[in-house]
Amino acid sequence: MGPDYADPWYSSGTELSGGIVLSGIEIREAVIADAELILGFVTELARYEKAEHEVRASVNDIRESIFGPDSTTHALICSNEGTAVGFAVYFFNYSTWLGKNGLYLEDLYVSPEHRNAGAGKALLIHLARIALTKNCGRFEWSVLDWNEPAINFYQSLGANAQEEWVAYRLQGEEIEALARS
Repeated sequence: MGPDYADPWYSSGTELSGGIVLSGIEIREAVIADAELILGFVTELARYEKAEHEVRASVNDIRESIFGPDSTTHALICSNEGTAVGFAVYFFNYSTWLGKNGLYLEDLYVSPEHRNAGAGKALLIHLARIALTKNCGRFEWSVLDWNEPAINFYQSLGANAQEEWVAYRLQGEEIEALARS
C-alpha cells in the first residue's frame, strides 16, 4: 500500500512551472514488482559513487524494506517514453524546531544515458509536491562532496548546502556494540 496523498503523475507533455514541458516523462509510485528494477538502479548509483562493493541488498530485501507491511519508506519510478530511466526513495522525518514532518530523499538516480531530459527535475518537483501535500516543513537530501554535477543541479533549483552540519553514522557492528554497552 502506498502513501495516502493524491498527487498527479506526470505524463507526456506535462507543463511545469516556468512553462517547461517535459515530453514523455512519467512518474509513478513504485510497486512490489519494481523491486528488481529498484535494486538495479541502486547498483548503478553505487557504481557511479564508486561504492558498488558496499551494496548488500537483495531483491527480497528491497521487497521487504520498501513494500513490507511495516515499511515507512516510499519509492517512485521515473520513465521516459515508456522506458524506466530512474528512481527516488524517500521517507518522512521530523523537525522538533518546526514541529512538522519533513521529507527526506534517500536516493535519486537517473541513468547516465537519460540525463538532461528533465527526469531528475521532474522527480524533485514531484517530491516537492508530496512535501507540500503532507505539510512538510523541510525537503532534504545529501550529496557527496565530489559530485559537482549534482551539486550544481541542486543549486540551480534553489537548494542550499547545510555546511554547518556533519553527518554521523553507526552501522553493523558499531550499532551492536552501542546497544550492548
